[in-house]
Amino acid sequence: MLPLLQLSIFVISILVLPSLSVQSNFSSIYDVLKSHGLPMGLLPKGVSNFSFDDSGKFEVFLDQACNAKFENELHYERNVSGTLRYGQIGGLSGISAQDLFLWFPVKEIRVDIPSSGLIYFDVGVVFKQFSLSSFETPRDCTAVQLTDQIEDGKHMLEAVSKSLEGELQFQLDQGNFARAVL
Repeated sequence: MLPLLQLSIFVISILVLPSLSVQSNFSSIYDVLKSHGLPMGLLPKGVSNFSFDDSGKFEVFLDQACNAKFENELHYERNVSGTLRYGQIGGLSGISAQDLFLWFPVKEIRVDIPSSGLIYFDVGVVFKQFSLSSFETPRDCTAVQLTDQIEDGKHMLEAVSKSLEGELQFQLDQGNFARAVL
């Protein structure tokens, strides 16, 4: 009976300890990013709760959704997750990048050649290229207020409305001009 108990303890330690030791090797998610050849600034300041397993899957938990300003603005949901491989985060969810007035979900981040000084964000339709140095250190992240999002939406709606109004007026003017000429 004793050898069976020892064997059971041995098997459990082999199965359980490696998955526990992966996270215990890293005191922060920033250390995890560095060890995978990625800059620490890909995630905002203040991340204290995270999970990371030996398959490379990670999840970061933020107190609240927030925005950080880089060359473009990035939006972080309360939960950010993905799979880390050296120089790359795949299957990413919880980060969006702003380009002009539109927000695009970031699906992948990669650093092909660190000496190039470039980092690429896959936003579905294209890869956005940024300076790697912009992401060296974690940025402050400003909480996103619902009123801010409503205001942005209201301004966007007003701009579209004025644009459509102008287009309609143009079409009416063209119709009146055509009748006046005939």
